[in-house]
This record gives sequence, structure tokens and C-alpha cells, in this order.
Amino acid sequence: MPDLLTHEEYQAIGKSLDFPTNAFINGQFQASKSGNTFETINPATGQVIAKIAACNNDDVDHAVMKARESFDQGHWSKLHPSERKEALIKLSKLIKRNIQELAVMESIDSGKPIRDCVTIDLPETIDCLLWHAEAVDKIYDQTAPAGEDALAVIVREPIGVVGCVLPWNFPLLMLAWKIAPALAAGNSVIVKPAEQTSLTALRIAELSIEAGIPRGVFNVLTGMGPDVGQPLGLHPDVDMVSFTGSTETGRRFLRYSADSNLKKIVLECGGKNPAIVLDDAEELDLVAEHLINASFWNMGENCSANSRLIVQENIKEALLDKMLAHLRDWKTGDPLDPSNYLGSLVDVEHFKKVCSYLDNDNIITGGVTESPCYVLPTIVDKVDPNSKLAQEEVFGPILSVITVKSFDEAIAVANNTDYGLAASVFTANGKKAIRAARSIKAGTVTVNCYGEGDMSTPFGGYKQSGFGGRDNSIHAHDQYTELKTIWIDLSDRAPEESVD
Repeated sequence: MPDLLTHEEYQAIGKSLDFPTNAFINGQFQASKSGNTFETINPATGQVIAKIAACNNDDVDHAVMKARESFDQGHWSKLHPSERKEALIKLSKLIKRNIQELAVMESIDSGKPIRDCVTIDLPETIDCLLWHAEAVDKIYDQTAPAGEDALAVIVREPIGVVGCVLPWNFPLLMLAWKIAPALAAGNSVIVKPAEQTSLTALRIAELSIEAGIPRGVFNVLTGMGPDVGQPLGLHPDVDMVSFTGSTETGRRFLRYSADSNLKKIVLECGGKNPAIVLDDAEELDLVAEHLINASFWNMGENCSANSRLIVQENIKEALLDKMLAHLRDWKTGDPLDPSNYLGSLVDVEHFKKVCSYLDNDNIITGGVTESPCYVLPTIVDKVDPNSKLAQEEVFGPILSVITVKSFDEAIAVANNTDYGLAASVFTANGKKAIRAARSIKAGTVTVNCYGEGDMSTPFGGYKQSGFGGRDNSIHAHDQYTELKTIWIDLSDRAPEESVD
């Protein structure tokens, strides 16, 4: 893990950055065919960082054509897995070499605290690339029990041209979650970063050429959703789209698939994740620490954030006291200051959305906003489990506290949501822990901690949190490959024998 620099040093790096501004197609930066641009804004200051190429359908057609050419030529798709591994390992080393530059670029573009960019996002991005690079030549095909007269071989093949549509909350890490298994499997990819946070994806694409990934294999199209995301979803020569973002937008990609070539769609969407604290939970101080991190890390702009605290009534006050004590350390301010745990929200529009949830008489801390895009960590007590605050994904630093009397009530409240991405349960009783983990409808359930597992465990959700595949782990490769059965007749028939 790299050491943190000073606030002044990060400011100096920011001033020295040369921001990429054009789309990356077929191994080179290119202006949009229309010549149009859009502004990317530093949300912490409101200042314009750069003007980025605003791509449209023409650029999508061009990028898809080049991605298809690269795939069909086989310069990447037909490489030996060990050669693809070597290139991805080199890319991870280049990212590590440029870690401070990328961290500052990410922080300036998104409002994320530099301490998280340096100590979490960049190391996990590198780890993701390395993990999938090392996995690719260790994934074996299969044989089926076909008897003595046949050999049945089941092989994985890359799916083809893959669209990777990214969210704005973890620009680098979500990029890695998509491209690492997709590229490792041999696909050509077209990345559509969120319009708010395009810079680091462009820089990684530039580094990919230096790493030895062939032209046309890794493309980045910048622009708005209707201008780039929709044409990707509707394009007849795109074989698959892997999407992370809102449930509303995820629905659109299902429609795009239905209206085009029935391309494969993998969705990782929203969450309204519960943290259940039972009255037998031990070490409440540690529980409180986990809950603060679960609720407010990355300004709550995290699809797996625990946004609902479901706590048994007889320990609620003691738990909240300890949470408030831990919250004193969570300073909000300039994202480039490594002493700050919280930065700004991603843009003014999202800031206004989050602020719309602050009109509540039961706020026990926070609730005060600071311009231009800062929201202080907020805890709201006595929340009705059926209320807007308890049902809608806020995607900001607001925690709803819901009091329950029993284990069964806690589980019922936890499952009272359209989502099912992640959950946490805190209890000293092993049976209750297992019962809760099995009963909660969520893709990841952590016990006596908060997290998402690690790169070896699949991540994805139930219900409206998404479907079609999983990010991370060996299971991520499933979404970027097709299974093919090859049936070989080994029977030794005489020429006159019928084959019927």
C-alpha cells in the first residue's frame, strides 16, 4: 500500500496533470466525429477540469467496427491465455507506477477522498487485474460422461464484442471489475464511463497500448447515456453489455437487448442494504465502527452501503452513542486533503437529490450541507420501515435507524425492499447468524463485519439489484464467455450399419 502524501503535494500533482480529453478508439485518442464536447467538473470546487469528447451513434459504430475487426483477427482473442496474462500483468504494473497520478485524477474528477483513492481504490484495481490475469490460464474446460462411443468436450469461448457501462462512484475499480475478466477471456471491449468521471478510464486505455494490448481491443467512448449507452445497447454487432448503475437504467438495457439482437445483459444495480444488530451482539464499540464505515464510506455513494440500521430496541441507545463517538473522526472537506475521510458528492444534481432526504425531524447528527456538493454524515432515528427514506436508494451519507423487537421482525424488515444486494448481521449467537444469513435475500451477507468479500468471492444481487452474472471471482468469467459443446463420435461402426 503506497504512503499518503501531504495535502500540498497532492495539490501540486493535480496542477501538473495533463488530462485526456478525447475518446480512445483503435489504439489512439480521437475527437468525436461531431466535434462536440462536454465539460467535466470538479465537484469539490465547481470548476471545469476539461472539455471531453461528446461521442454519439457515429462514434459507437466506428468503435464497434474496430472492436469487431480486432476480435475477428484474433490478435488478442486467439492468443494463448498465458500471453494475455502477461499483458494484463504489465498493465497492472503500469498502473502501480502511475498510482499517485491516477489517484489524484480520480479524486479531482469524482470528489472521492484521496486517502481512499490511494489506499483502497488503486490497490484493489491493481489486485483485480492481477487476479483475473493469473486465473485465465488456470480455468480448465470439461468433459461430460458420454460413454465409450463418444467424447463430449465443453469449452469456453470469448463472447465477442463487449460493452462495459460504468457507474460514477468507483470509476477505476468498476472499470477493473469489468475489463479484467472480459479481456482475460479474450474479448474486445468498449467502455462507456459515466459522463461525470471519464478521465481515469481514458488514461488506463492509453496505458493498455503500452502494456501490449492490441489496437481495437480496449476502447473508451465518452459522452452521455442517450448518445453512447443507448446506441451500444441497441447495436446489432455488440454481443454483450455488462452494466453497473441504477435499476432504472438497467431496465433500459433489457429493452435495448429485446429491441436489437438479444445480446446478453448482465446487471449490477441498486441496493437498500440492511445492517441487523441483535441485542446479543458483543463488542458494541467494534460494531459501531463497522456501521459507520458501512454507512458513510465513499460518502454513502456505494451500492453495497448499509443504509438501513435495523437494531433491537434494548441496545439501540448504547449503540448510537458509540456510533456518534466514532463519527467524530470522519472529517468532511477537500478531497485532496488526506486527513479528510469524506469528500464531495459527485455533482450538483446528485447533491440536490440527496439533500431532498434531509427534511426530517428525527435527524440526530448531520443534516447540514456545505456548498458546493458536500453533505455531512447523517443519522436519522425512528424511521418508518415503509417510508420513502427506508425504501429508496439515497446513494448518499444518510443512515436510517429502524427499531425492532425480535429476530423475526428484524429479518422481515430487512427483506422489506425491492433490492437484494448486500446485508450485514451482528450477533454473538452462531445459530442466529446462520439463520439470518440464510434468510436475508441478498447476494452478499457479512456476519459481524461489513464488506463485500474479496476478489475471490462473487458480487451481485437478488431481486431488482441485478441478475445475469456476478462480478469478481471465477464466476465473473462466466458472463464474458460462451459455453460450447463439442460431441465427437468414437463408435466403430461397419460401413453398412445405419447411423439412425
